[in-house]
Amino acid sequence: MSDDQRFGLSRHVTLPGPLRLDGGVLLSPVEIAYETYGTLAPDGGNAILICHALTGDQHVASPHPVTGKPGWWTRMVGPGKPVDPDRHFIVCANVLGSCMGSSGPATVNPATGRPWGMDFPVITIRDMVRAQAMLLDHLGVGRLKAVVGGSMGGMQALSWPATFPDRVDAVVVIASTARHSAQNIAFHEVGRQAVMADPRWNGGAYYDGDPPAAGLAVARMAAHITYLSEAGLTEKFGRRLQAREAKSFGFDADFQIESYLRHQGLSFVDRFDANAYLYITRAMDYFDLAEEHGGLLANAFRETRARFCLVSFDTDWLYPTRDSRAIVHALNAAGAPVSFVELSSPFGHDAFLLEAPELNRVVDGFLRAGR
Repeated sequence: MSDDQRFGLSRHVTLPGPLRLDGGVLLSPVEIAYETYGTLAPDGGNAILICHALTGDQHVASPHPVTGKPGWWTRMVGPGKPVDPDRHFIVCANVLGSCMGSSGPATVNPATGRPWGMDFPVITIRDMVRAQAMLLDHLGVGRLKAVVGGSMGGMQALSWPATFPDRVDAVVVIASTARHSAQNIAFHEVGRQAVMADPRWNGGAYYDGDPPAAGLAVARMAAHITYLSEAGLTEKFGRRLQAREAKSFGFDADFQIESYLRHQGLSFVDRFDANAYLYITRAMDYFDLAEEHGGLLANAFRETRARFCLVSFDTDWLYPTRDSRAIVHALNAAGAPVSFVELSSPFGHDAFLLEAPELNRVVDGFLRAGR
């Protein structure tokens, strides 16, 4: 295996489509940016799809081209890791509606020759999954050894066996949910309103000028709070003050936590598109796997023979353990084989992205058990 195959190939493909979206629109062509790691086995039986979260992208285990930082899940994906390019053919695609090369508000509308902006059609989590399936068809992957995802990636992982029950052998869902609560939707709406209140948003038509950076930064700050735990924030920052000269948006950042959140917001706008944030958060809010299957979550899993592994974290208040248990109960009702574990971590929802040896052991053991 060459180093390129082992450590990742960044690619972009334009598929003719059409892709029929849940809203009834036929999207054509369909652009997908993706990365692959490893080599597809002759029998095609070693393919693993990694699904990314809201602000993630296809750069799961290779340096990000904008920030230069390591891939967002190098703790899970890489040589000697649970998802290993020496054993697996790994695919991670930028989701439909995002801004790292896949079709979305920032890409060009072929009908006008200009960015789609808010003319881009409304998308759902299931639309993202259908676009991934088109990519896998293009790559010659008929069946997945596993689909793995955390947070919004977990929503996609759940949607895969429900949408394509004959194409998935195993599903790993980490720190996720089968539908958003009213509180989840409320936090997202605060973020969306922050973006749209920025004068530079201009109804989404800002691509010829300055983007609504201030509004998007505030949206990121509000969302980032939900990714953390109170115990973790208290331990890391408490009420500690910092130097008065640190300023952002014209106000002094008196507390260290203020400075931290402002840094998170300002660094985010360098790599993400505001309209994409609006579209993807709305897709997450629309997601309701039970509603898609007659109002009964178990119905989503009755046609699949996949094995399932669900993991939650005890300090995750964004997608608390009860959300995972509800999915487990539905899988039990559908007769699907499922394992579940709640892990302890001080890091809240973000625990799945941080150093978590227990998580690696769970995922590694589950994937190896399916050989």
